[in-house]
Amino acid sequence: MNAGPAPLLVATDLDGTIVRTDGTIGPRTVEMIGRLEALGTPFVMVTGRPPRWMAPIAEQTGHRGLAVCANGALLYDLHTERVVRAHLIDAPAAAEVVRGLRKALPGVAFAIEKGPVDGVPGGFAREDVYVARFDVANVRVEDLDEMLSGGAAKLLARHESLDSDAMLAAARDALGDTVELTHSSGDGLLEISAAGITKASGLAAFAEQLGIEAADVIAFGDMPNDLPMLSWAGRSVGMANAHPDVLALVDEVTLSNDDDGVVRVLERWFPAA
Repeated sequence: MNAGPAPLLVATDLDGTIVRTDGTIGPRTVEMIGRLEALGTPFVMVTGRPPRWMAPIAEQTGHRGLAVCANGALLYDLHTERVVRAHLIDAPAAAEVVRGLRKALPGVAFAIEKGPVDGVPGGFAREDVYVARFDVANVRVEDLDEMLSGGAAKLLARHESLDSDAMLAAARDALGDTVELTHSSGDGLLEISAAGITKASGLAAFAEQLGIEAADVIAFGDMPNDLPMLSWAGRSVGMANAHPDVLALVDEVTLSNDDDGVVRVLERWFPAA
């Protein structure tokens, strides 16, 4: 395949894209990140993860660069471990979403990723009926009004008997475009951001600061929450393990996250010395 001009910015999702099934980032990928940094080509991690889940990534990659976290709501500096920009769902909007989803999806339960305070990433809070799938340090169980009072970087809705695609379809029927709705897993979890806030909006704002056009960006992803970013970037690449909606959209498909698929593409322009 003709590689064309080298991208001026590389953007990638984490889980299922450069993070392997065992939770690690392979040495070949870490080497590529260092190579791009040495060449002055920005490498941006664009993830649904909140900043509180970024420490293992920062450690594996040498605390390099910036990450667009919480599906575009937060710009996080991995060098300083501070949030440098935030776009939250305000409390009234979040409460309206909860009311709408409770009506559309009886049995749904809620949690939030809280917004930062003075650059320090916020924590995680949940209703008592929300069953978290992962161990969450310092989790707060709060009533709904308390949980939503400061706004949310990301509102999470979980249903124990529906898959994420079914939830997403019902939520879009109920809420329309009043908020951004997506998911990054199939286990009955929706991720909800403020209207207009997506991985694409977060990445585009960062690229604009650098004077880089979408046409000069290459983006990699695997799940529906990556679709806005993949649509925005000049080149889009899906992983072999990607969701069908991603595979239908992207310009090309590379190898899986466990097979260093991202690096295989980037080596067209940035080969090892």
